[in-house]
Amino acid sequence: MAIFLTKDSKVIVQGMTGAEGMKHTRRMLAAGTDVVGGVNPRKAGARVDIGGRTVPVFGSVREAMDATGADVSVLFVPPPHAKTAVTEAADARIPLAVVITEGIPVHDAVAFQAYARARATRIIGPNCPGLISPGQSNAGIIPADITKPGRIGLVSKSGTLTYQLMYELRDIGFSTCVGIGGDPVIGTTHIDALAAFETDPDTDLIVLIGEIGGDAEERAARYIADHVTKPVVGYIAGFTAPEGRTMGHAGAIVSGSSGTAAAKKTALEAAGVSVGATPTETAGLVVALLGDPAGTPGNVA
Repeated sequence: MAIFLTKDSKVIVQGMTGAEGMKHTRRMLAAGTDVVGGVNPRKAGARVDIGGRTVPVFGSVREAMDATGADVSVLFVPPPHAKTAVTEAADARIPLAVVITEGIPVHDAVAFQAYARARATRIIGPNCPGLISPGQSNAGIIPADITKPGRIGLVSKSGTLTYQLMYELRDIGFSTCVGIGGDPVIGTTHIDALAAFETDPDTDLIVLIGEIGGDAEERAARYIADHVTKPVVGYIAGFTAPEGRTMGHAGAIVSGSSGTAAAKKTALEAAGVSVGATPTETAGLVVALLGDPAGTPGNVA
């Protein structure tokens, strides 16, 4: 199994005919993703040859879903048009919308997140790398060739750190890697992913990557203490960040002791999470818990 995205997922791409949409649709197809269509009202009826596959273009998400049975949309839409595109996907009641776009105004994100939630459309992002279930499907921009299928679940605010941990733990592999994005207002949270991994029989251990700013990691720590029985390993980016400045992601701002890496680390460790000081140390903690990938089991109690 996997969470949110499997080999049976049928993916459409809003903005597929743009430069970024074309590039990453090609990569998704190469990873085995079942991309069944694109959406562009100005090019409805066209058929595009991408990576040895002919992909039809539809005028709307609803048309694409009716014609193909799509249940996932990946959005490569410029920031000024992202709210409209997400609203369209939610109106069509697509189960999962992966919003790659960065630079979306916060008030737009607030509006479309609430709109999608009311229509039972799960949003991943915005400003995220998407998600991948290695060997099954890839929805977004995560490189598919840096890891393999395995039994680690990964949820991360940071795209770059997602890739690094995937690569460092490539000998063990992953069930699903979810990049939730680091903007102040996101759809799927650490807690949502933790809950899904907890019930996934093919995930043995969860890696949680956070960063300075906000209290998402502290809330995740409380959830882990109360609801998660599987081992969790964490990493928090930003121990050297100066106070009071926005660092990288729009949500990564520290004020006083609130939102600091040290406070997040303390909260996670109090919940029983092993927290690494560096990404490489974090990977080492995973190996110690799961055991040598060559076959020597570790203690995951």
